[in-house]
Amino acid sequence: MNEPMQDVIRAERLGKTYAEGKLHTPVFDGLDFAVQAGETVAILGASGAGKSTLLHLLGGLDVPSAGEVYVAGQKMSALSDAARGRLRNRALGFVYQFHHLLPEFTALENVMMPVLLAGGSTAEAQRRAQVLLESVGLGHRLAHKPGELSGGERQRAAVARALVNNPACVLGDEPTGNLDEKTAAVVFEQMLALNRAQATSLVLVTHDRRLARRLDRVMELREGRLHALAKADV
Repeated sequence: MNEPMQDVIRAERLGKTYAEGKLHTPVFDGLDFAVQAGETVAILGASGAGKSTLLHLLGGLDVPSAGEVYVAGQKMSALSDAARGRLRNRALGFVYQFHHLLPEFTALENVMMPVLLAGGSTAEAQRRAQVLLESVGLGHRLAHKPGELSGGERQRAAVARALVNNPACVLGDEPTGNLDEKTAAVVFEQMLALNRAQATSLVLVTHDRRLARRLDRVMELREGRLHALAKADV
């Protein structure tokens, strides 16, 4: 008998409300969501629907007003800030619309950092980073700093950085949204290929419905709830 697939991220009855003085603005309440090992999920939704907020909660970058988030079976609210940071670095990778590479470091050094932060040796960090950068076509750009790379090259380096610790799940927040259509397609294909090669889950917030259709499952965030969409309706 096959073993049931394990949820790498699970949100239960998740709620988030922003308070400013007497004004309370609920983003969502009672939201449930799970992504299984190796699964790819797209999250669509109008601007302001709370897609980025949801991604930040799933990644432990923000704290929910209600409910719980579990990453790799661990309850995020039960962890100290330091332990939560270690879990994020080990189990999750992040790719944003803007690359967030450190400008004073080379592409190789930027991709090495998550391994070093996890306690890996410099030699191991360099080996892993170089392999991934070569796999996204940046083997000839290892010593270049972000300012010396094109927009697409910077995003490919960011993808390599997100995957260098072989995380259980990558969270992508419009990772191709700042690129032209042709470059976006290249970056997306490389991101998807690496995810599949490492059997890593992917949760992708995107406005691009063509990209969303390429993933296993498509959800739409509206009125504080996630709704499953059929591929034919995307």
